[in-house]
Amino acid sequence: MSRRTAGEWLSLSPPFPKGGAECIAFREHAVQLARDMPDRDDDGSIPQHELKHAQAQATSVKYSAQLRAALCVLTDLARQRWLIRVTDNETVEVKRPHSRDRDPTREKARIRSQELVKRDEQLREPSTRRFVRRMEKTTFYRGRPVSIFSLFRDGRELASSLRQLRSQLSERRGGAFGEAIDPYLQFVTDGTRCEQTGLLLRDVWRYFRHTWTNQYTSTPGRSMSILVRDRARDFHPVIGIGAIGSSIMQIRQRDMWIGWHPETFLESASEAPSAQLGTWLSKVVDGTINEIYLDDFLEEQLIDPIDLRQPCPDVIARLMSYGKKQRGLHHRFAKGQDLKRSGKHKDDEDIVGHWQQKARTHLYRSKRAQTLAEMLRARQVLRKFLGQSPSAHGVRQMLKSVGGRRTVKKVLRKAKADHVGIAMADITVCGAVAPYNHILGGKLVSMLLVSPAVVGAYRERYLRHESEIASSMAGRPVVRPSQLVLICTTSLYSVGSSQYNRLRMPTEALGGLPTECLQYHQLGKSLAYGTSHFSRDTVEALVALMQQTNNGQRVNSIFGEGASPKLRKVREGLEALHLPTDNLLQHGRKRILYSVPLVRNFREFLIGMDDEPEYLFDLSMTEQGTAAIVGWWTNRWLSRRVMDNDVLARVEEHTLVRPIRHGARVTLPTIDDGQEFLFDDLHY
Repeated sequence: MSRRTAGEWLSLSPPFPKGGAECIAFREHAVQLARDMPDRDDDGSIPQHELKHAQAQATSVKYSAQLRAALCVLTDLARQRWLIRVTDNETVEVKRPHSRDRDPTREKARIRSQELVKRDEQLREPSTRRFVRRMEKTTFYRGRPVSIFSLFRDGRELASSLRQLRSQLSERRGGAFGEAIDPYLQFVTDGTRCEQTGLLLRDVWRYFRHTWTNQYTSTPGRSMSILVRDRARDFHPVIGIGAIGSSIMQIRQRDMWIGWHPETFLESASEAPSAQLGTWLSKVVDGTINEIYLDDFLEEQLIDPIDLRQPCPDVIARLMSYGKKQRGLHHRFAKGQDLKRSGKHKDDEDIVGHWQQKARTHLYRSKRAQTLAEMLRARQVLRKFLGQSPSAHGVRQMLKSVGGRRTVKKVLRKAKADHVGIAMADITVCGAVAPYNHILGGKLVSMLLVSPAVVGAYRERYLRHESEIASSMAGRPVVRPSQLVLICTTSLYSVGSSQYNRLRMPTEALGGLPTECLQYHQLGKSLAYGTSHFSRDTVEALVALMQQTNNGQRVNSIFGEGASPKLRKVREGLEALHLPTDNLLQHGRKRILYSVPLVRNFREFLIGMDDEPEYLFDLSMTEQGTAAIVGWWTNRWLSRRVMDNDVLARVEEHTLVRPIRHGARVTLPTIDDGQEFLFDDLHY
């Protein structure tokens, strides 16, 4: 489908029989939503509308899977303030709300209202409500009454402590503030309990995560949760929480900045072709082929050993055809439990057997065959232009050919895949909880997440971690180096992030050079593309539709399949409904992209040309580095913030006097008749 402008009306035409009951029901649902929605998309005040039964109607079991999915999609668009109309010829059309030139305050309120709908949906779940109440229930630990409230800091006490320190001399200020606030990092591991309260650290982290504007979801791949606590007070209250996880595979602006974007890379290579580039291309291709498990391919005579040394078009075509067939079998027969991530193994023989079994599944037969075909084709091209001894001239000639440029793109993509999940991480959660948020505790948490302590903890956690995909491709355990060199994140809003802005700390105090800094670089804005605006009901309805459309084929959520499982489900479901998929997946909520290099040569390391990272700080300075960051934050941000009486007044509002009125407490939404209002969280 051709690209449309943001302000254009889009036609929604599911494949219902014209004039049939489903067609009429879809149109009537659109009429109801259009009637209760405001009929303009300007920046005027949007009235409150209580559409109690819209979601219930959309998910009704009396409808077919196709109609139920279509109604859910339409209802979600209404939630997100899309305009809806039914034309004179009875066509349903939708239009994305404008955010251009919107007042920043109003734009934040709009996005916040969208996020709160899904967050409150989660907080209404019985299991979540039981968890929150259990955490707030008073128990006894080491003879003292404790609960999650023990890890809150009373705002009145904090404000009083900070006021008492205002008169301290500037040369003593850092130490003086340490008497009022003394932050430290605590890494969350399964089964570990808080020494002060006996609560599981995982539960403590989860409780505070539920106070965020957006809903709490787990992320696939590597992840590490972190608490920032305050040892200056009894029970060591929580200052903030953070988490880092595996990076998103495709972000255009980030990839261009790193040098991963294909066209950017080709342009740079064409301007300065070198023998080093040719050597790198050969190294990636040879390393990839040598790491692929081939025993079953040889047993089945799919390939011969000579095909690896002298690949021909026939064997490449045979591998591609085999891979496509195996992918179809995977989609037809795969079960999540058969491909779940590895657990503990008894011995070396058991480990090898496990990975060989994974390698022989339909999914990894497909991935191995297609990867091998691509690398053999690349080997053909490289030998044609580079021979046994790469040269700048050979690289230049290769980059002039269509096949050569295509080969470089394939190799670049493989090099990126080898590094994006292990040498990079995304900050998935970052922020301070009340009352520390009022004194810019979020900036402290942000800088601590890129500290030597976090890099060291990440390395220790995954030091012996077997890479799931690489091991399944190799049929043996493969351990990748756990060397974080780049950390990225995004803002929640598109109009600025006070938490990440102007974060720039000299690395000299961290054992680095006096001329270098640890800094959050702003890279631009995301393309506002994804599934965050679709509810769980909608995803489930689209999955049910796909299972019927594909004769029972499962829409899998299996690590290693490829792109985000949720994105695949939504995309395939929208396409089955004949809806403008690309346009509906553009949710219009651009986010600011940030990146923090941890090493000087991050570009060369991430592409695989440099084998060793050159860190900006001393990795051994874990506790000292944390203390240095706390001192920097105190002098740069806290010392100025506490001079503001309005700030301290806001701090004082968070009290532990019962009934507890504190911003760190999870506020459970009320449950009316089981149906949530469509716009009951929209406040301007």
